[in-house]
Amino acid sequence: MVRAVVFDLDYTLAVPTRDRETLLREAVDAADAPALTREEYLAAHSRNLTRESREPIFADLLEDRVTDADPETLATAYRETIADALEPLPGVEAMLADLRTEYRVGLLTNGPVRAQRDKLETLGWEEAFDAALVTGELEAGKPDPRAFDAIASELGVAPAEAVYVGDDVEADVYGATNAGMAVVQVLLEDGPESDQRAVAHVDQREVATAVPEIVATLE
Repeated sequence: MVRAVVFDLDYTLAVPTRDRETLLREAVDAADAPALTREEYLAAHSRNLTRESREPIFADLLEDRVTDADPETLATAYRETIADALEPLPGVEAMLADLRTEYRVGLLTNGPVRAQRDKLETLGWEEAFDAALVTGELEAGKPDPRAFDAIASELGVAPAEAVYVGDDVEADVYGATNAGMAVVQVLLEDGPESDQRAVAHVDQREVATAVPEIVATLE
């Protein structure tokens, strides 16, 4: 029996209007920092999932570079740049409200506390979920089962009673499945491909209409 639906945030419910490479470059320029690649950023991000802010991520990235750039300044510039570009996918706000009439609805998102909470504030989603957890507040980030156990506990359900919706194969599909949740994989235009561990797959542009229908079939 499905009692809860839990969502990832980035690229599952909300997307930037400019690609992440462009946003990182804009933040780097604003902070007068040396060039950083998206790949470097993601690697550093994965090493800092349980942090208060992005400052340790950028400190990690700047450590071996000759620069006077300040990690805190760069973290602030990146947070503000993303906030300026972030918008919800069409229809997801109404979808969340409708789902809450029948299920407990949660959010579990990887990243530093300040960065991810700022996104929720920017979107006006502080009260959109019955429980919302950022891995920076937890002992471990996705795909660690402890992250999924934490959100299930906050929602008052067992992991087996929850459906998780997310786009990332490792963090979301593998992580939630390994924790005992059924997973709906959100497919992006530029990949990755559908993963057989997910119980269903939806195109990103159809999240608002497809997810409630899929969850209903899993009852």
